[in-house]
Amino acid sequence: MRRLWLLFAQTVTVVLALYFVYMAVGRERPAPVRVQQMGSVDHPAAMLEAGPAKPPASAVGSYRAAAARAMPAVVNIITSKKPKRGKHPLLRDPFFKKFFGDRDEDSDDESSLGSGVIVSGQGYILTNNHVVEAADEIEVVLADGRKAAAKLVGTDPETDLAVIKITLDKLPVIVLGQAEQAQVGDVVLAIGNPFGVGQTVTMGIISALGRNNLHINHFENFIQTDAAINFGNSGGALVDANGNLLGINSAIYSQTGGSVGIGFAIPVSTAKNVMEAIIKTGHVVRGWIGVETQEITPELAASFGLTRQSGAIIAGVVRNGPADKGGMKPGDILLSVDDKPVADTNSMLNLIAQLAPGGKAKMTVLRKNRETTLDITVGKRPANAK
Repeated sequence: MRRLWLLFAQTVTVVLALYFVYMAVGRERPAPVRVQQMGSVDHPAAMLEAGPAKPPASAVGSYRAAAARAMPAVVNIITSKKPKRGKHPLLRDPFFKKFFGDRDEDSDDESSLGSGVIVSGQGYILTNNHVVEAADEIEVVLADGRKAAAKLVGTDPETDLAVIKITLDKLPVIVLGQAEQAQVGDVVLAIGNPFGVGQTVTMGIISALGRNNLHINHFENFIQTDAAINFGNSGGALVDANGNLLGINSAIYSQTGGSVGIGFAIPVSTAKNVMEAIIKTGHVVRGWIGVETQEITPELAASFGLTRQSGAIIAGVVRNGPADKGGMKPGDILLSVDDKPVADTNSMLNLIAQLAPGGKAKMTVLRKNRETTLDITVGKRPANAK
């Protein structure tokens, strides 16, 4: 009896083991393999060919989902500009026309390529100012092949941003990401139409945040990336690993004109604020106090006897400007604006630009090693102000 029980237990164990092996192999069963017959007319050699297989829901190390989510909302922008030339007098001469035909010098339009991002189902598209600047006609080509003429809503040259608008149904819209939460080392994708070859996706990481003093725009707070950005990518999307918009690709550092792995994008937070202002008023209104500033260097800190290197030196004051009327003087060091610390000249410029013209702002300056608080009525920033 004991022998029979032992034999039964062993048999059950073997059966269960075979069952579990079958289930494990069955769940990861590869796609069926089809063998082509050798010697037939259609298939002269025997080869192994995989049958149809469902693509994996998510592939490890692939950003196909992010690209698929963002690409439909990235558009190609084609602009044209008619040459501003007068008609040559000879073109009006009947004798000239007899031999050379009726030619029109203004028939040759100048055209250029760029990219843009659809950010609203109402047809609003974000792009760079330099993409649409001085364009007489703007055409938008969607990723699905549709085309539409676009009208210029407004531009902001100081951030190199522009908003255009098209009228089409069922527009794909990109999802805005959180640029403030981005970190150096995060994976990003750059999407655009480089050199007019067609929509292209490149991958890289965020190399740096808050880049400024590059003398590209007046207001700078760039996301730096090594994702390849080339001519025609301007105005395209920089997206995170989920396909959410982090920035608008704007410029590259290059000595050859091609990508060398140093590209710059305007953060989506800046782009959103500029776009909303343009849609509302047609332009961006910024605060201004009328000063020229200078960075605090270690040498200047030593000469002024400063114990800190934060702040901005007021190098000049516009006569009868807001700062002048508020009592600010050359040589003052601006430390804070409405209790927000001034780290450097770029920080000061951004803090003042955010102030509402007509309102009062409390500004703390260091004058002869003593802190003084000034109440300054903020003015409206004029075009091309420093």
